[in-house]
Amino acid sequence: MIFTLFEGDNVEVMRREIPAASIQLTVTSPPYDNLRKYNGFSWDFEALARELYRVTKPGGVVVWVVADATVDGSETGTSFRQALHFKECGFNLHDTMIYHKMTPPSVDHFHHRYYPHWEYMFVFSKGKPGAGVLLREPKKYMDKRKVKKGRREIDGTVIDTYKPSEKLDKIRGNVWYYNIGLYGSTSDHEAFMHPAIFPELLAQDHILSWSNPSDTVLDPFVGSGTTGKMAVLNGRQFIGIDISAEYLKIAKERIERAQQGPEQPALFSSE
Repeated sequence: MIFTLFEGDNVEVMRREIPAASIQLTVTSPPYDNLRKYNGFSWDFEALARELYRVTKPGGVVVWVVADATVDGSETGTSFRQALHFKECGFNLHDTMIYHKMTPPSVDHFHHRYYPHWEYMFVFSKGKPGAGVLLREPKKYMDKRKVKKGRREIDGTVIDTYKPSEKLDKIRGNVWYYNIGLYGSTSDHEAFMHPAIFPELLAQDHILSWSNPSDTVLDPFVGSGTTGKMAVLNGRQFIGIDISAEYLKIAKERIERAQQGPEQPALFSSE
């Protein structure tokens, strides 16, 4: 599939290069407060949120993966302020999802605070989401509940009969579990030159949930190229933007390799 990468400020690039209502899905993770220095670059959140609304199609979706720093003993709450600003721009807050890290590092230096194992995945929609298919997963336990059925006898009386539910799978919940680190997030060693990658399966699962083949997927913080790689592998067009030439080089290598190889990631990742 076709992909395009732009180097530069994401707001300026979007204004110049991306037409209104042309993007079905954005999957991205911005630098979090002071947790992610991002090679010394800064960015304009409010302007980016407005541009994302402009370029998103009616029925399109923005997946915003974010967390908060802790400063002077208090979480910043930046994630909540960003979510509310997206609503002010016109987006619906379609879902507040959780990305749970299955293999976090073992640390013991947090004082009077539990180690954070998860991040938000805010799902914003421009109207009702109009593409993709909600992912399903096998049931861990067979449903022993019985479905009530009514049978009318010749004399007009109704006898209740029951039969077990036959569904063997279910729609996923909105807490998604992923392994992280090398061979968890990805097997691409070069991806770890970026300070904050998210799992390939996370990107893929949102791509399958909120877009269709041949749709255009955007990542305005393309970083190591995870969203682009999974978009290409799943038959979507991709546009990526990053202000760092170093990160764009990594992204380009990973996406081009995905175009050439037979790699097929697993479909389900929830535990």
